[in-house]
Amino acid sequence: MTRDSRGRGSLAWMPRARDRVSLVVAVLLLLVVPLVPGALADGAPAALVGLPAESILVLFLFFLLPWPSARLSAAVGFAVTIVAALVLAGIDAGYRSVLDIPFDPLDWQQLSDAFGVVQGSIGAVPAHALVVLLAVVAVGLTIALSWAALRVGRAIRPERAHGAAVISTVAAAWVIAALVGLHPVAGQPAAAAASLRAITASASHAAAGLAALADLPEQIATDPYRDAPGADLLTSLEGKDVVFAFIESYGEVAVQGAGFSGGVDQALRDGEARLRADGYASQSAFLTSPTFGGLSWLAHSTFQTGLWIDRQPLYSAVVRSDRFTLSRAFGRAGWRTVSVVPSNTEPWSFGTSFYHFDSLLDANNVGYRGPSFGYARIPDQYTWKHFADHELAGDHQPVMAEIDLVSSHTPWAPLPRLVPWSTVGDGSVFGPQPAQGESAAGVWQDPKRVQRAYAQSIEYSLDAMFAFLHEADDPNLVLVVLGDHQPATIVSGQGAGHDVPISIISKDATVFEAIEGWHWDDGMLPAPDAPVWPMSAFRDRFLDAFSAGGPPRSSSADR
Repeated sequence: MTRDSRGRGSLAWMPRARDRVSLVVAVLLLLVVPLVPGALADGAPAALVGLPAESILVLFLFFLLPWPSARLSAAVGFAVTIVAALVLAGIDAGYRSVLDIPFDPLDWQQLSDAFGVVQGSIGAVPAHALVVLLAVVAVGLTIALSWAALRVGRAIRPERAHGAAVISTVAAAWVIAALVGLHPVAGQPAAAAASLRAITASASHAAAGLAALADLPEQIATDPYRDAPGADLLTSLEGKDVVFAFIESYGEVAVQGAGFSGGVDQALRDGEARLRADGYASQSAFLTSPTFGGLSWLAHSTFQTGLWIDRQPLYSAVVRSDRFTLSRAFGRAGWRTVSVVPSNTEPWSFGTSFYHFDSLLDANNVGYRGPSFGYARIPDQYTWKHFADHELAGDHQPVMAEIDLVSSHTPWAPLPRLVPWSTVGDGSVFGPQPAQGESAAGVWQDPKRVQRAYAQSIEYSLDAMFAFLHEADDPNLVLVVLGDHQPATIVSGQGAGHDVPISIISKDATVFEAIEGWHWDDGMLPAPDAPVWPMSAFRDRFLDAFSAGGPPRSSSADR
């Protein structure tokens, strides 16, 4: 320690120490942060080991740009690129974890729906706080990376020859590592470009989406049923009430092979015995859904249109087209068509403009005065009771309905319980139930509890359906019940498929004679080797089976 003229110790070394510490921090930021998108994509911290090409590139630019303003622009551009890659990689990791699909930047509108699910799981205030926190982190990280690039650049520019040698050596090491395929950690290349890879992957997904959109008009036009006269459609179902009921998140995992599927299987067996006692028969199989963990409307539109709709831009284009739907076929053949979507709180224009439903029932017009159950505003039992009382009662024109049941929607808490059918009323009877059940925040503390709550939600939805069938006791009813997609990965597990159960239920033996060639399993519980169709195949096979003479042989696409 040096002394001043009065003999006191000098602290002149402290600025130099702070300078060295700041340089070390800046180097660490440049080495680690650009690799984080790779760790998010791989789900492995080992991806944080490597040489990031992005940092090497920005430091090279510092040697090539003589103007301070240009170097500042390069530093900010670098930081924005890395943060953008982090955001894209984070969203993509969330999509793959929950929906088992990569994030398509053309689907950015769906982030609001994802926020709605988060809000339903953890509450509105924590969800909004989380968004604010992430925004602050993104801004802070952009500033930190810009500073880090400028700080390291300032350190190496004064000694241009030495600095150039260091950067050239690092770049050469990166190139050699890439050429020889060096992997210091198994599966992780030393020559990394994780941020650039995240951005190019997103661009690739967007390009694939655009290509799918380009092929869509031809697929829409190629439709043997579009111009079929109503007199030729669905003749074998004349006079019957036909209901297509989607049970939210009712996937293969609910009925096969999972530690929590036993209760669902028992609910299906008990329900099947009750059906037989009431004079019903049933057959079951599997459909492969275009979606996983969410985005239910992709499954609904695929089922209705016979098109494979696995991304939001395709859905947006299809519902603005004149594609022929199942509901439109029933309407043309003389049925009154009804949509029942108890989760809808806003007007649904596509229900009339595209699906051509005669009546749209939602949360606002079914008279429900009971409590909300998380995302599920209205319990399934009330939905079935209202439908039976207002659409199937007395003498009525044959009804075709699509009913989207939501009691089994994530977060699977709190859950409703069945009440005596005669006491359902306006739903007030359900009032005490949410407080008596588990909260979403409590359930989601443990994956095992999440899985158990999911299974209980499916059991409830099935029990509500069986109660409807028993109480309605409609000899002219044909019910097709199916799942829309598998539940999220936390329930389905890694690598789960996209198959969902489907069953057809009726008292009329001729219904099953018409589908004899489908070779579906008897009963409500499909076996592991039951037939599996793409969900997009159902529309045509259903119309083929129940329409006069099978599929039309000509259409506008053939002429």
